[in-house]
Amino acid sequence: MAFTHLHVHTEYSLLDGSSKIKELTARAKELGMDSLAITDHGVMYGVIDFYRAAKEVGIKPILGCEVYVAPGSRFDRENTGGEDRYYHLVLLAENDQGYKNLMKIVSKGFVEGFYYKPRVDYEVLETYHEGVIALSACLAGEVQKYLARGMYEEAMRSAQRYEGIFGKNNFFLELQDHGLPEQKMVNQGLLRLSRDTGIELVATNDIHYTFAEDEKAHDILLCIQTGKKVADEDRMRYAGGQYYCKSEEEMQALFPYAREALENTHKIA
Repeated sequence: MAFTHLHVHTEYSLLDGSSKIKELTARAKELGMDSLAITDHGVMYGVIDFYRAAKEVGIKPILGCEVYVAPGSRFDRENTGGEDRYYHLVLLAENDQGYKNLMKIVSKGFVEGFYYKPRVDYEVLETYHEGVIALSACLAGEVQKYLARGMYEEAMRSAQRYEGIFGKNNFFLELQDHGLPEQKMVNQGLLRLSRDTGIELVATNDIHYTFAEDEKAHDILLCIQTGKKVADEDRMRYAGGQYYCKSEEEMQALFPYAREALENTHKIA
């Protein structure tokens, strides 16, 4: 079995990712991987550098983006959304057409949908879906948010809507495990959802830094982003130190119950 990381933030997820592109691609190669994705938050600034660096070390670059999806229209500017002001969604270019469409999606987010973040909506996704593979993202994804709230039927409707947009076998339910209790609960919901809908699973690690020992430096970066001090109790943090580029063996140990979700990473690649 081969594994590919499909949820990856580089230094171009500004003040959120600390992985330097050349360091990250070299690490993936060192771990024996033959492909790697880039999915920075809302932007594609890094894809050319990433493409070149991946080619340089002999691994296949998968170009993508973790976009922000508005719950309503991208033109809405309501200040009532709170946590639901936008949802996360991972998009990967399947081919040249998908790459062109991905650029259009991301550009629409900035030019038309910018409100706190560069947001797109269902209309944009439907218009530019061709050649794009979508993953349901992290706990901030729409499907996962419904599952975390115990709203199973809504989660199912949301998953089926995304499958309807991107097409069968082009939308995947994304399992993650960074040691968070909420993720374990949501993963059970995703397994059930996959059984009930036939939508396949994919396992990812939400990479924000390259090596496990980079956790402290990354935490300081988050403090810079949020204007907080390391000593502040009530602040954004990525607890547990699990957001690094893990080996295939580490990923297998995390998901012994979902082998097909691991295999699907390479199938997508």
